[in-house]
Amino acid sequence: MAGRPRSRLLPGAPRWLLVLTLLGAVGFALFGVARLVRPGLFTGLARSLDVPVLVVLHTALLVLLAWRARRVVTERAVWNRLALGAAVFVVALLVVLVLAVLPATREIAGLPIIWAGVAVFPFWYGALVRWNRYSTSLADPNDVLNGAAAVLAVVAVLNVVLEAVGSPLTRLPWWELQAQLAQFAVCFVLLGTALTLPSIGAMGRDLRTWLVVLAFSAGLAGTTATFVAGGERVGWGAITQPCVIACLALAACLRSRRSAPQPTDPGAATIGAFVVIVASTLTLALSTVTGAVGAATWCAALATAGAGVRLVVNIRELAQLAVTRREALTDELTGLANRRAVLRRVEELCAEGTPLALALLDLDKFKEVNDALGHAAGDDLLRMVATRLEAVLRPGDLLGRLGGDEFAVVALMDADVPLDEAARAVGRRLHDRLAEPFVIGGMAIHSAVSVGVTTSTGDPDDGQAPTQLLREADVAMYDAKRSGAGISLYDSTRHADSSGHLALVEELRTAMSTGQLVLHHQPQLDIVTGATVGVEALVRWQHPVRGLLYPGDFLPLAEVHGLMGTLTEVVLAQAVTQAAARRAEGLELPVSVNLSASNLLDVALPARVADLLVRHDLPPALLVLEVTESVLLTDPERSLAVVGALADLGATVSIDDYGTGYSSLAYLRDLPVAELKLDRSFTADLLTDARTEAIVASTIELAHRLGLRVVAEGVEDEGTLTHLRSLDCDVSQGYLHARPLPAEELGCWLAAHAPAAVVASPV
Repeated sequence: MAGRPRSRLLPGAPRWLLVLTLLGAVGFALFGVARLVRPGLFTGLARSLDVPVLVVLHTALLVLLAWRARRVVTERAVWNRLALGAAVFVVALLVVLVLAVLPATREIAGLPIIWAGVAVFPFWYGALVRWNRYSTSLADPNDVLNGAAAVLAVVAVLNVVLEAVGSPLTRLPWWELQAQLAQFAVCFVLLGTALTLPSIGAMGRDLRTWLVVLAFSAGLAGTTATFVAGGERVGWGAITQPCVIACLALAACLRSRRSAPQPTDPGAATIGAFVVIVASTLTLALSTVTGAVGAATWCAALATAGAGVRLVVNIRELAQLAVTRREALTDELTGLANRRAVLRRVEELCAEGTPLALALLDLDKFKEVNDALGHAAGDDLLRMVATRLEAVLRPGDLLGRLGGDEFAVVALMDADVPLDEAARAVGRRLHDRLAEPFVIGGMAIHSAVSVGVTTSTGDPDDGQAPTQLLREADVAMYDAKRSGAGISLYDSTRHADSSGHLALVEELRTAMSTGQLVLHHQPQLDIVTGATVGVEALVRWQHPVRGLLYPGDFLPLAEVHGLMGTLTEVVLAQAVTQAAARRAEGLELPVSVNLSASNLLDVALPARVADLLVRHDLPPALLVLEVTESVLLTDPERSLAVVGALADLGATVSIDDYGTGYSSLAYLRDLPVAELKLDRSFTADLLTDARTEAIVASTIELAHRLGLRVVAEGVEDEGTLTHLRSLDCDVSQGYLHARPLPAEELGCWLAAHAPAAVVASPV
C-alpha cells in the first residue's frame, strides 16, 4: 500500500495561523480590487479598516517568520532578518494609527509606510544574500554596502529621468519625492537580488524562491503604479501589500529543498559594483552637463563612493583568492606544482583527448642524505633536483612534487612517435638528468633516482582516471627501484600483480603493531663437537589471508617505504625477549639478528639496543648483529660509527654473506667485527670447485689470524660438513642440521639434540 504523500509544509507549522493569514490577505486584496474598480465604493469603511487590517496581517506574518527562524537552524539568519523587516512595517503601521488620530499630523500619516519601505532594506537585503548560505559561499552576507550603493544609483537615475521627461512627480515636495523614489529603488534592488537566487544560490527548484520573487514583484508593481499616477495613491497598495504578506507567509511554512554546493565567485559582486559605478558616473556626468545639482548628484556621488569602496574590497578579495589558489596548487618548498595540480593537469589532458605520459620519480637515497647531513641539506637537494628536471621539460609539460622525495612529470606525447617509445624517452631523459652528482655543503652527493612511467592514449573509452595513472606510475617506479634498472614502463600484463603492493605496505604497518611478525630460528652448531652454539632469528609474516610470507615478500617493501627501522625494532624486541626466556631456563644461547642499510644510518639505534638489553636482563654477548658488506657501503663513515657503538655495548658484530661484497679486507681491518659468515654460494661449490675451496681455506686462515670466528651458511650434506671440519671452520648452519624453526619448535629440537650439549658461544 502506498504511503501518504509528504506534505510540503514543515512539520509543526502553525497551519491555522497560516490559513487565517492567507484568507485575510486574499480578502483584503479583493476588497482593494473592488475599490480600484469602483473608486467611490466603501470609501468610509476603507478609511477606518485599512491600517488596522494591515497591522493584523503584518503581525501574523511576523509571527510566522519568527516561528520559521526558531524552527530551522540552518536558515535562521535569513528568517530572522525577514521577521525584523515585518516588524518594521508593524511599527510603522502603529505610528500611522497614532498620527491619523491627531488632527495636526493627519496629513502626514501615510509617510511612515513610505519610509518603512526604505528602512526595511538592510534587513530584507541581508536575508536574501544569506539565503542558501549553508550550500553556497557566493554571496557576501555582510555586503549591505553594495546593495545600498545600488539603491542610491537607482534613485539618482530616476531623479534625472523624471526631470528630463517632466514627470508630475517632480511637483511633489522634495522629501516626499525622494522617499517614493527610494521605496521604488528598494523594491527594484530586492527583486533583482531575489532573482539571483535560482542561479547563484542554485535554488531554482525551491518553491519558496519563487514566492519571494512574486512578493517583491508585487511590491515593485505597487510603487510603479504610484509613479504612473504621478505620485497619487490610487489603491494599488491595498492589493500589492496583501500579496507580499501572503507570499512571504506561505514561504515561511514550506519545506526547504536542499541544493548542490556552489563554488565561490567574488567576481559576481565585483561586476555588480562596477555596474553601479558606471550608472552613477553617467548620472553625474549628465547632471554636470545640464547644470542640475540636487538629489540626483548627491545620490550618484554616494553610490559611486559606496560601490567604489566595495569594488576595492572585491579586487583585494580576488587578488587574495588568486594567491590562495596558487598556493593550493603549489609545493611550498620547490615552487613546483603539487599533487592536486598534477592530478588536475592529467584530468584536463584526458578530457581533451591528449596523449600523455606520467612519470613518477623517487630519489633512492634521500633518507640517507637527510639523516647524514640534516633536513636543510635534504631541502637543498630537492630544490636542486627540481631545477635540473625543469631544464629538460618541453613546452606543455608539467613538473610537480608529490611530497617527500617524489616528483612527477606530466609530458605531452608526439603524435608521430609510438606512445611507449616516446614514454621511455621521457623516462630516460629525466633519469639521465639526475645522474651527475649534486654539490651540497662542499660535498658531492650521488642521488640515484628510480623512474616509473605510464601512458594514456587520451581516449575516453580507456577509462583511465588520474588517480589510476598515478597508481600505475607508482607500480612502475617500485619495479624500477626493486630491479635496479632505474627506469620502468608500466605494463598491464607484467605489473598486474604488482598493483597491490601499496595495499601490502599498509597491511605490513598493521602487522608490525598486531603481532603478525614472528621469528623462526635456525640453529648454529660447533663443527667439532656438534654442540648448538647459537641461533639465527629470521623474520616471517604470518599473514591472516596469504599465510606465511618469507622476507623476500615484504622486506624490500619495508626498505623502500621507510619501515625498516620499526620492523627491526619489532624483530630485535622478539629476539631479545625469547633469548632472555631461554636464559631463564638455563640455555645461554646467542641469537643473531640482521640489520639493514637504514638501521646502520640510525645513530639512535645503539641506545635503543642497550635499553632493550637492560630491560630484559640479557648479557650483550648473547646478541649477535649481522651486517652485510654492501649495506656498509651506503654511508661508510656513519655506518662505522653505528657499528662501533654497537660493539662498545658488548654485542657481537658479524659480517654476513662474506665474500659477495666489495672491499672485504678493508672492512676486516676497520670494523670491530668478531665473526665472518661465509655466503652459501661458497659452501655449495666447496666440493666441486677447486678455486672455491682455495678461497674458503684462505678466508678461514685469515679470519683465525685476526681472531674471528667463521660460520659457514647453507651446509646441506655431510660431505661439505666434513670438508669444512678439515679446513678448521668453526660453526655450521644449514638444512643439514635444521630448517628455520618457530620458537615453540626450537625447544623441542634442542631437547632432541641433548646429547650434543647446548653450550654458550665462545665469542
